[in-house]
Amino acid sequence: MRRGVIAGNWKMHCTLEETRRLLEELVHRLESQPPCEVVVCPPFTALSTAAALLRNTPVKLGAQDLFWKEKGAYTGQIAPGMLVDVGCEYVIVGHSERRGRFGVPEPDFDATILAYFGESDATVNRKLRAALTAGLTPICCVGETLAERQAGQTDAVIRTQTRAALEGIDKAEVPRIVFAYEPVWAIGTGEVCAAAEANRVCGLIRAAVGEVAGADAAAAVRVQYGGSVKPENAADLLAQPEIDGALVGGASLKAADFLAILHAYPAS
Repeated sequence: MRRGVIAGNWKMHCTLEETRRLLEELVHRLESQPPCEVVVCPPFTALSTAAALLRNTPVKLGAQDLFWKEKGAYTGQIAPGMLVDVGCEYVIVGHSERRGRFGVPEPDFDATILAYFGESDATVNRKLRAALTAGLTPICCVGETLAERQAGQTDAVIRTQTRAALEGIDKAEVPRIVFAYEPVWAIGTGEVCAAAEANRVCGLIRAAVGEVAGADAAAAVRVQYGGSVKPENAADLLAQPEIDGALVGGASLKAADFLAILHAYPAS
C-alpha cells in the first residue's frame, strides 16, 4: 500500500508570526494519527521557526526549492544539507512557477521576466538527485499549460517531463520520489482538472516511471494532484485510485481548509 501524502505549499506567504499562528492552530486541531503523511512547505525564512513548532508532531517540514550543490559561490541558493540541518524532510522540485509556467502570469511578466524563472528539465533532474543524496524526499512537479492541453500535447508533455526528471537516477531510489501532477492552467485560476482526467494523467506519470524504472517502482511511487485543490473538490480527487494525495496551494494557508482536505483523504 502506498501511504498518501498531502503537502501545503505556502509559496511567498507568511511572516514568522503568521507562521506561528497557522502552525499552532494546525497542530492543535490535527489528529495524532492523520490518515496520510502531512507536510508543510513554508518560505525559507520561516523554516527554522516551523521546525521548532512541528517538533514531536505528525507534521513534516518541507522546503519549496533547493540547489544541487552543497556549497560554493552561488549567491541566493539553498544547499540540500542546509535544508536537512534546519529540519526539512521534504522539498518541492520543479514547481511550474519555478519553471516560468504560470496559470495566471502577472501582466508585466514578458519573456524577459519569465526567463528569471529559468528551471528546466535538466535542473529539475540535478535537484532531484541532490535531494535524494541528502536523504530528502523530493516532490517533483510536472504539468502542462493551457496552450499545450488545447493542442493535444498533455500526454507528451507529462511523459517527457517525467522521464527527463528520472534521467540517471538509480532505479532503487525512484520509489522515494513523490510526483505531483499540476496542470498549470489550474494553478491559481480557480479551475480544477476533473477528477477522472486527473486520475488518468496521474496514471500516465506512473506509466512513465515504469518505462524508466520498472513495474515495481511504478507501483510504489506516490503521485499527488495539485491545482486549485480545495475542501469542496478534495474528496472526489483523493478517491481516485491513481491519486495518492495532494499538493495544496492557497488552501494550505488556512488551517481549517487544510484540515478539511486532510479529512477528505480516504480511510485505509
